[in-house]
Amino acid sequence: QVQLVESGGGVVQAGGSLRLSCAASGRTFSLFRMGWFRQAPGKEREFVAHISRSGGFAYYADSVKGRFTISRDNAKNTVYLQMNSLKPDDTAVYYCAADQGRLGTFTPDYWGQGTQVAVSS
Repeated sequence: QVQLVESGGGVVQAGGSLRLSCAASGRTFSLFRMGWFRQAPGKEREFVAHISRSGGFAYYADSVKGRFTISRDNAKNTVYLQMNSLKPDDTAVYYCAADQGRLGTFTPDYWGQGTQVAVSS
């Protein structure tokens, strides 16, 4: 089992920045690819970004590419999502996820409880 706890959400004005954190516990963090998803009101959960086990490779949804940066610190068992140039469309609950797979489509095996991000215009 892996426990994931997100933090860092809040309310920010359009154009502002937030950094989300996700602390993992329970199993060896470096064995998991890590990712972020989000779910806006009335919409399905969507992929935002994921990062390889070592942190050497990162992948982004087109909607956040160039504005968001995912990173990880394996010594701290933590994955981050730096969000810049935020837009009202980024308003959502953001979920951290862990994938035991090494390659291919990021498929979460574990989820965090989510943290709310609200961007005002």
